[in-house]
Amino acid sequence: MKAKVAVVTLDGKAYFQLVNELKERDIDFLSLVPGETVPAEAKVVITTEIEKPQISFNKILVYDNTSEPNVVVSEAIKILQGKDAYDKIVIGIDPGEVTGLAVVGDGKVNQSKVCLSTHEIVTEVKAMTENVDFSATQVLVKIGNGIPLYKELLTELDTVLSSEVVLELVSEAGTDRLGRKDKHRRGLRDIASAIRIAGREGRVYPRGRAEEK
Repeated sequence: MKAKVAVVTLDGKAYFQLVNELKERDIDFLSLVPGETVPAEAKVVITTEIEKPQISFNKILVYDNTSEPNVVVSEAIKILQGKDAYDKIVIGIDPGEVTGLAVVGDGKVNQSKVCLSTHEIVTEVKAMTENVDFSATQVLVKIGNGIPLYKELLTELDTVLSSEVVLELVSEAGTDRLGRKDKHRRGLRDIASAIRIAGREGRVYPRGRAEEK
């Protein structure tokens, strides 16, 4: 399959960050320099603000290399799927020493990764939700209840996320928590569990609990 995303930049830092994110999410891409013709098979271009005027293309996303690359890459995925906005985004979280994180947009897994601290989890989820148009998209964050860490996550996320985001607590029964001692497959198992959690019905956590405390 021909690459649908074109990374067009001479900015070394921006290129490194974008390419790492695209590879991590298994998205085919092609690399161009400003001034080169963008092939017809490309659906979206990612570049920097200063280089944008040098590019002639109808779908251009601008990346600021001081920000997280996952945001602009998520926008690129949305364009590849032919969507202006998702109707529903579900973020599944499988808490643990290694925490699985999965983002599902309208039923398709768009991003998955592992996090190693509560701070990293909260930072990632905040970045994933802060540019959402809540008038068009429903956002749910579903957290597995397998270990006590979920309580800390609920409190932290309740504090930092928009009140439009729905928090849910989900039972982890049957999400493959057994066998987590296999360190070679651990990250993959955590991500798989996070995807399953995203697909389950949960119990809504009333927002504003953090303020009450």
